[in-house]
Amino acid sequence: MPRRYLALWFPFLATDRLRRKGAIPAFGAPADKPHVLVAIDRNALRIVDCDLNAILLGLTRSLTLADARARIPNLVALESEPLADRAFLEGLAAFCDRFTPLVALDGRDGLTLDITGCAHLFGGEEGLAGLARRVMDRAGLALKLAIAGTPDAAHAHARHGRGGILVPEREEEALLDLPTAALGIDAETVIALSRAGLKTLADLAARPSQTLSARFGEDLATRLRRTLGREDRRITPLRPPPDCVVERHFAEPFADTASLEDVVARLIGEAGRVLEARGEGGRVFEIGFFRSDGAVRRLTLETGRPSRDARALLRLYRERVEALSDPLDPGFGFDAVKLAIPVCETLTTPQHSLDGRAVEEEAVADLVDRLVTRFGRDRVLRFAEQDSHHPVRSARALSAAVLLPGGGWLAPEPQEPPARPLQLFEPPQPVEAVAEVPDGPPIRFRWRRLIHDVARAEGPERIAPEWWRDGSDEPMRDYYRVEDAQGHRFWLYRTGFYEAGTAPPRWYLHGLFA
Repeated sequence: MPRRYLALWFPFLATDRLRRKGAIPAFGAPADKPHVLVAIDRNALRIVDCDLNAILLGLTRSLTLADARARIPNLVALESEPLADRAFLEGLAAFCDRFTPLVALDGRDGLTLDITGCAHLFGGEEGLAGLARRVMDRAGLALKLAIAGTPDAAHAHARHGRGGILVPEREEEALLDLPTAALGIDAETVIALSRAGLKTLADLAARPSQTLSARFGEDLATRLRRTLGREDRRITPLRPPPDCVVERHFAEPFADTASLEDVVARLIGEAGRVLEARGEGGRVFEIGFFRSDGAVRRLTLETGRPSRDARALLRLYRERVEALSDPLDPGFGFDAVKLAIPVCETLTTPQHSLDGRAVEEEAVADLVDRLVTRFGRDRVLRFAEQDSHHPVRSARALSAAVLLPGGGWLAPEPQEPPARPLQLFEPPQPVEAVAEVPDGPPIRFRWRRLIHDVARAEGPERIAPEWWRDGSDEPMRDYYRVEDAQGHRFWLYRTGFYEAGTAPPRWYLHGLFA
C-alpha cells in the first residue's frame, strides 16, 4: 500500500487562538481592527504574526512595529505567546489522533498526519479532508490542507500551492509550478536560486542533481526529491504508535454518558479478542473521548501485570470515572471514542495451583490495580530490591503500576532468622550501651529510658560506607543482632573504633525484628 500523508496548515494559528479566547474581536464586529503579534528581534519590536485584516493591508512578518504603525495608525499590537501557541498546536495534534495515531508537528503552525490505511474509515481521502475542514471551521480556525505521497509534497502543496488531494500518478506534474520556497530552504538560498534563473521546482527538476548539489549543497537535491514525491521520509509522531488500537466513530454526536460505558465495554471486548489472538495482554489502556467541538479527554488505566480481562478492565474504568475531580463533560456530544494499548506483553493462560495461591495472587493484583486507578500511580507503592550493600539503600519504593525489575529478593536461608529488620528507623536512634570488651557485642543498653539486658548477640557485620555518596569521613558500622532477656530482638550498630586520641564509639538502634 503506497503511503499517504495529510498536511494541515493553520496560516493564522496565533491570532485565531486569541480570537477564540476573546482577546481579538470576531470578524465583522464593530471593534474589528487589524491585529498583529510582536516580539523583540534585532533590538526592535517586529511583527511575528498577522491576522487576515493586517495581511490584506499589506503587513508582513519581520516588519518593525514602528513602520507598521506609520502605515496603519489604528493597528492593534499584542505580545506574541509562542509557548501558548505551541500548546494550542499540540492540542490540535491530540484531536487529530482521532484520524490516525501518527501525528507530527510541522513547524510552528502546521501538522502532518500519516493517513496510510486510515482514509477508508472516513469515506476515503475526500471524506477525511472534508471532515477535517468542517471540524476546524467549527473551531474558528483558518485551514489549508493537502494530501500527497510524501510529507514534503503535502507540506509544499498546502503552503505554496492550491491545496487539495494530489493524485499519486500525477503528483510531480502538479508540484512543478510551485516556487523554490516550497522546498523549505532559507531565504538566502531562494534569492541565490532566483538570481541564477531558477524560480520554480520545474527549473530545478530540469537541472542535473549533481550540478545542484555541487552549487547549493546535497540538502537542496534531497529536498527536491522528497517534495516531488521521488523519495519518502517517515514522520516522527508526537506519541509512539500503540501496539493495539480499536475505535468507534459516530455519524451523529451523542451526549448520553450512560451509553458511553457501553461503548467503552465493547471496545475493551474487541481489544481483548485481538490481544487473545496474539497471546498478549495490555499493561496500559488509554481511552480517548473526542468531542465534536474539538476537545479531547483521555483516561489512562494501568495494570500491574498483563491483562485482557474485560470485566476487570471495565471495573477499573468505573473506578477511574468515579475518582475524576473534573467529570466527563460531553459538551455538544462525543463523535469518536478510541481505545489505545501502548504497552502489550506476552500473556499465557493462567494455571491455578491446588493450594489456591494463584487465585489469591490474582485477587491481590486486582486490588492493587483498583487502588492505583482510584488514588493515582504515585500513591500506591511497592518495595523493590536495589543493588547496594547499605541497609538504607538496599530497597526502594516504586509505583505499584511499574513493572518490577528482574532479579528479585534473595531467598533467606532455611531455618535462619532474618538478617535485616523489615522496618528501619530513619534516622537511627542513639542508645547507651555497655560491652564486656571494647570491640565486642553489647551486654546491656538503654533505649527510651528502659534498660535491656542482652541474653544473646550475633555479629559483628561490618558495613563500610559508600564513599562515592557519603564521602570519605563517614565511619564504619559494626552491626549486631541482639535479643534481650524478655525475648525482644534488636538491630544495633556501633560507629568508630576504640583508639587513643579519638572520640569513643557511639551506639545506635537501627531497627526492630518482629
